[in-house]
Amino acid sequence: MDFQIREAISANMKGNNPSEIRAVVEDAIQRGEEHLLPGLGVFFEKWWKNTDDTKKDAVLNELATAFAQ
Repeated sequence: MDFQIREAISANMKGNNPSEIRAVVEDAIQRGEEHLLPGLGVFFEKWWKNTDDTKKDAVLNELATAFAQ
């Protein structure tokens, strides 16, 4: 992933409220377009860097369950 993608997404999302961020995530998922996946990865990376290990473990368990289905 190119660092310009990270910077562009961070700049575009700065100041957005939770409902605006949710709309962006849901729109990207609904479209299902491959080129939107790096953007969702930037969201996940930002979250990962700014959360504690307890929340990380909970998400990892949920992901493991989701991928097991």
